[in-house]
Amino acid sequence: MQCISTIDISPLRDAGHPQRHDTIRAILAAAEDIGFLSVTGTGVQPETVESVRDAVRAIFAIPEKSKWDQAITRDNYRGYIPMGFFTPNDGSGTADKYEGYKLHYEVAAEDPIRSDCALYGPNRWPVEVPEAREVILGYWAELDGVFHLLLGALAEGLGLEPAAFQQPFETPLTNMSLLHYPPQAPEEEGFGIHPHKDTDALTIIAPDPVGGLEVQTRDGGWITPDCPPGGFVVNIGDMLELWSGGRLVSTPHRVVNKTGRERYSFPYFAVPRHDVAVQPLLPPVPGFDRPAVHCGHWSAEIWRTNWPGEDAGADTPELGTIHS
Repeated sequence: MQCISTIDISPLRDAGHPQRHDTIRAILAAAEDIGFLSVTGTGVQPETVESVRDAVRAIFAIPEKSKWDQAITRDNYRGYIPMGFFTPNDGSGTADKYEGYKLHYEVAAEDPIRSDCALYGPNRWPVEVPEAREVILGYWAELDGVFHLLLGALAEGLGLEPAAFQQPFETPLTNMSLLHYPPQAPEEEGFGIHPHKDTDALTIIAPDPVGGLEVQTRDGGWITPDCPPGGFVVNIGDMLELWSGGRLVSTPHRVVNKTGRERYSFPYFAVPRHDVAVQPLLPPVPGFDRPAVHCGHWSAEIWRTNWPGEDAGADTPELGTIHS
């Protein structure tokens, strides 16, 4: 039976730490086995996480009209995501049971990179929660540090130069989703979020005490990460799976909230710069055969195909949907 390891990553900060190499081996083993791990020793304080959770609760407590005034559009995938908006990317299945608020890598309106890629730009920040911008961007910056620590460990574990993974994340398309899952009735069908794989490189999430995240094992079962208080759940996304030639595993997961309580979540999705083409940096493992991914095109297609009635084209493989 597969399980999700808990790893203290604090030794990664000290090149001479006696446990550093063991820590890298443990991270790599988890990434190659189930693609999920719980991490402690990140340096991110619990009080920081709680301040973000408070801001997220406040954002979803905004009156409905104000939320709709700040809704995402086809031209600007930033802001409020209405309840039931998402379905699986192939258009099948029941709408997911959550509402969201989408944030992207913060870029000033006058930044020249916007002429290179329309996905960049300033975020929408709810005026009703004035503290949200500072609180969330501060937390985001701390997760950037955790991400690069883990990314360097994975590169070293795979025998790659850290720069091979690090340079593509200069001016990235990294994004965050603020999520609110109302409780589902015990007999209610469907999911908070349907089974899917993440299309990014790496995801970091502070678990909500309510629970509900489930990870699929190789035998088709579902398990829940056992993450200690103050820890984070980390998972490999499709891009790192592709970069590693299939060695690191992007694993299906889902959210089901039948606890009777409100669930709030705010995952961080690390995505490379818009002009990066992701392709194997190592010879692919037997049976792994996936085309290269252009990050700007891939990201634009993910947002486009989330709109009802929009389907993925032949030039955009997978998009994280699990095909039965």
